[in-house]
Amino acid sequence: MEPSFWHEKWQLQQIGFHQYQVNPFLVKYWSHIGLTENTQVFVPLCGKSLDMFYLAEQRHAVLGCELNILAVEQFFTDNDLSYQVSNIDDHAVFSTDQVTLYQGDIFTLPPSTTVSIGGFYDRAALIAWPEEMRQQYVKALAALIPANVSGLLITLDYPQETLKGPPFAVSPSWVESYLTPYFDVELLECVDVLADNQRFMNKHVPWLNEAVYKLTRKS
Repeated sequence: MEPSFWHEKWQLQQIGFHQYQVNPFLVKYWSHIGLTENTQVFVPLCGKSLDMFYLAEQRHAVLGCELNILAVEQFFTDNDLSYQVSNIDDHAVFSTDQVTLYQGDIFTLPPSTTVSIGGFYDRAALIAWPEEMRQQYVKALAALIPANVSGLLITLDYPQETLKGPPFAVSPSWVESYLTPYFDVELLECVDVLADNQRFMNKHVPWLNEAVYKLTRKS
C-alpha cells in the first residue's frame, strides 16, 4: 500500500471506492454529532467524495486531506467550482468558499491543521488500509482530532479471505481493540449491504456488513 498504489488507481480511474451518491448513513446519522452551522469538519482521505457536498450543505466548513492531486482537482472541476491553490509545508492547499483540501500525505499533516475542527467524518479512510498500516492510521487520526470532538466512522466487514482489499474488512472487535484507547465508541447501526455491491457478489462473498459508529476523542 505505497502511495504509488493510489496514484495508479486515480491515474487509471479505477476508483470503485468512489460513490456517486451521498452515503445514506451520513444522511441518517450526521445529526447525532450535534454540530452547529459554520463548524469545521475534517474528512481524512476524502478523494472527491460527494459526502463533502452534503457536509457543506449543512453549512459546515469542510477540511479534507487527500494524497492524490487528480482526486483533489476532479472534486473541483467535476463540480464546476473555482478554487485557489497555495502551499503549506508538504501540502498543496486547494480552497473554495466552504471547502479546503490539503493534498498530500495524511501522516505528515500537522495537528495544528485540525486544531479548530468541531467534527470529523471517515467513510473510506480506515477501510483503505491493510492491518499494520490501519493501526498506524488510527494513531495518526487520533493525533489530529482534538479532545471531546465527535465524528462518524463507517466501516465494511466481510470474510477477508474471500476478497483482496481494499476496501479491507474491519470487524467490530477490531474497532473495539484499536479505537477505544483513543475514542469513546458507540455503534449506531450495522446492516448487510451485500445485495447493493455487485463486486462482492461477483466474488461470492457470503456477507458484507456496513456499520456506522459515533466516535468521540477521549480527553
